[in-house]
Amino acid sequence: MAILEIVFRARSGFRGRARRLPSLAARGSHRVVNAEVIRVEVLGVFPTEQQTLAIFVGNQEKCFVIHVEPVVGRAIAMSMRGERSERPLTHELVGLIFQAFDVALERVVINDLRSNTYFARLMLKAENEIHTKHVEIDARPSDSIALALQAEAPIYVSDVVWDEVDDRSEELEKIKQALRDKQLGLGGSGGSGKDPFFDDDEDD
Repeated sequence: MAILEIVFRARSGFRGRARRLPSLAARGSHRVVNAEVIRVEVLGVFPTEQQTLAIFVGNQEKCFVIHVEPVVGRAIAMSMRGERSERPLTHELVGLIFQAFDVALERVVINDLRSNTYFARLMLKAENEIHTKHVEIDARPSDSIALALQAEAPIYVSDVVWDEVDDRSEELEKIKQALRDKQLGLGGSGGSGKDPFFDDDEDD
């Protein structure tokens, strides 16, 4: 396992309280982001045996896992640590373009889960001397999360997705405890040599 990619943070005070956010009409086949949403944050980034990185997303009530490509997972981990690459990565480049054209990422909403695939929306605001324009764009949750962390924008999950996902809080705590035990030299996964934490999860 690439220890470099293991990063987690303590859970904040966010709980599973649903709230309604104003939304534009979504285009395409995805659900319109006008339902109740729950505020979440990235709780950890961990490698898996499937050559992906597992992103734990949630709050004090529950959390769930989104599997992402290693490149995007590393970008998310770097953003959590407040690090930047020497040359702009894709999400950093998009952030620079946003800045150049006075575009603000207001929030990200993970709004749908279909066929084991998550969907998300970027809520953008563009301002100039003449008018203010709000734009809603379909995006992968992995890219959306990386952009949100970089811009320090809030992340939400629709109540439909929130109710559908399984709670993985117990697994997250097991991973954290295993990392603490490893740091203290107390051993890993009971000597089995197998990662006990990850089953088949929904992919990004």
